[in-house]
Amino acid sequence: MFLLLHGPTPPPLMTDLLRILGLWRARTGWLLLGGIISLAALAAGVGLMAVAGAVLAVAVTSGALVAAGILRGLGTARVVLRYLERLVTHAATFRALADLRVWFFRRLARGGAGGLGFRQAGDLLSRLVGDIEALDGLYLRILLPLAGAVFLLPVLGIVVGTHSVGLAIALVLLFALSSFVLPWRAARSAAAAGTALAETAGAVRIVALDALTGLREVRAFGAEGRMVAAMQAREAALLAAQHTIAKRTAVATIGAFLCGQAAIFAVLLAAGASPAAAVAAAFLVLAAFEAVGGLPRAGALAGHAAAAAHRVLQAAEEPVPVPDPVSPKPIPPGYALRFEGLHYRWRPDLPPVFRGLTLEVPAGARVALLGPSGAGKSTLAGLALKVAAPTQGRILLGGVDIADLTAATLRARIGWLSQATHLFDDTIRANLRLAQPDADDAALWATLDAAQIGDVVRALPDRLDTWVGEGGARFSGGQGRRLALARALLSPAPILILDEPCAGLDAATESAFLGTLNEVVPGRTIIIITHRLIGIERLDRVWRLSNGQAVAAAA
Repeated sequence: MFLLLHGPTPPPLMTDLLRILGLWRARTGWLLLGGIISLAALAAGVGLMAVAGAVLAVAVTSGALVAAGILRGLGTARVVLRYLERLVTHAATFRALADLRVWFFRRLARGGAGGLGFRQAGDLLSRLVGDIEALDGLYLRILLPLAGAVFLLPVLGIVVGTHSVGLAIALVLLFALSSFVLPWRAARSAAAAGTALAETAGAVRIVALDALTGLREVRAFGAEGRMVAAMQAREAALLAAQHTIAKRTAVATIGAFLCGQAAIFAVLLAAGASPAAAVAAAFLVLAAFEAVGGLPRAGALAGHAAAAAHRVLQAAEEPVPVPDPVSPKPIPPGYALRFEGLHYRWRPDLPPVFRGLTLEVPAGARVALLGPSGAGKSTLAGLALKVAAPTQGRILLGGVDIADLTAATLRARIGWLSQATHLFDDTIRANLRLAQPDADDAALWATLDAAQIGDVVRALPDRLDTWVGEGGARFSGGQGRRLALARALLSPAPILILDEPCAGLDAATESAFLGTLNEVVPGRTIIIITHRLIGIERLDRVWRLSNGQAVAAAA
C-alpha cells in the first residue's frame, strides 16, 4: 500500500497487490469489520493515554485526581476491543487466505489435466504455500496500521493544534515522516530484495522436494554431498535476501524511532507555555507513535508481499492449453472415437509427434496402441482428453468434434488409467470415490472384486477405511495398480484409456493383471496403450504408431 505514494500510476507490483485484494472481495464484511474494530481499539488506546496524561497534568498542578471513571472505561474498552480485534482480524485473514489458496488451486487445476507439464512441483508448492503465506501481512501488518495512521494524523493535528499551531505542524510532519515517508522509502529500497526473497525461497523448496522424492537414487549413487551443497547454495542466497530486508527494516525502524523522540523533544520544548497541556500532549504523542511503530517494518516487507502476489498471479493465470468453446454442444449419444488427420508437436522447438495421423475406435471395441517410447501413444491419449489440442486435424466423439465440447463433458465420457497413476494419502474409500463421489459401498466392493483386489481389502482390519499411505506405500506395486484399475472401472465413462497399465510390474504380476483386464468392463471401449502385446489376447484392433502415423496391425 505504501507504493501508492509513488505517483498516480501504480507500478506493476502494486497492481498485483490490488488484484489480490480484489480476490478477497467475498470477505469484505469480515475485513471491514476487522478494520472498524481495529480503529476503535486504536482510538480507545490513544484516548486512554491522552486522558491519562491530562489527569496526571491536573494532579500535578492541583493535587486532585479526577476522571478516574473515564480512565477505567477507556482501559476496559481498550482490552475488550483489542481482544475482539485479534479475533476478527485474524479470522478475516485466515478466510481470505483460504479463499486465495482455493482460487489458486482451481486455476492451476483448470490447465493441469495432463499434470504439471514443464512446471516444477517445488516451485508451484512454494507459490501455493510460501507466497500465499507471505500475503498474510497485507491486511494485518500493512492495511490496518496504515488505516490507523490515516486516522491518527488529523487527530494529532487537531488536538495539539488547539493549544499550539506551531507544535501541531511539527508533530504532524514528524508523524507523516514516520508513518508514510519512511515506510515508502523502505518499500522502494527493499523491492528488489523482496523479489529475490520470494524467488530464492522457491528455489530452496525446489531442491528440497527434488532431493526428498529422489532420496533413494541419491543414496544409491552416493550423491548426498552434492545435494547438500546445492541446498546450502540456495540457502545462502535466501539468507542474503533476508539480510538485505533486515537491513532496510532496521534503517526504517531507527528513522521512525528518531522521529518519535524528536516529537517528544518538541513537546518538551513547548512545555513552558502550558505544562499541563504539554504533559497531555506527550502522552498522546507517545501513544500515536507507538501505534504506528510497525509501519516501517511493514514497508520493508511490502516488497516481499508484492513479489509473492506477482508469483501467485503469474502461476494462476497461465493460459488454459485448450479453453472450452463459447457455445458448447451437448453430450453426443454415441461414443465412437475417431482421430482424423492429426498434426501435433508439444513445443515449437521440438519435432512433430503426429503427421496426419488417422485412426478410428468403434464403440465397444478393444483396441491396442503399440509403439516405442516417444512414438506418441500417451500424447494421443492427452489429445483425446483435451489436455492439448492438435495443430491440425480433429478428434470426433460420437460424430461431434471434441473442440465443440467442454472438458468436463468430454472427461465424463472418457476414463483414464495413467502409467504413473497416483494413489492419495487417504483411505481406500476416498481414493476410489475420486472417480465417482456418490458411489455406495456396494459399488466400491463390486469394482474392487472386478479388479481382483477385493479379497485383499476384506482381509485388512479397517477394510475400505484402510489408509493407503503416501503414493500407495501401504500396498505392493501390483496391488496399487489394481486399486488404480478399480478406480478407473468405477468411473461411469463408456471409454477407458489404460496407459501402460503394467508399468513397473514384474512378469507374474503383469500376467495376472492383464488376465483381469480380459475379464472386466464388458460393453465399454477399451484403449490399451502399451509397447508390447504379451498377455493381451482379446483385442479387436491393433494400431502401431510410427513416424507420426498409425498403421493397422494384426490383432
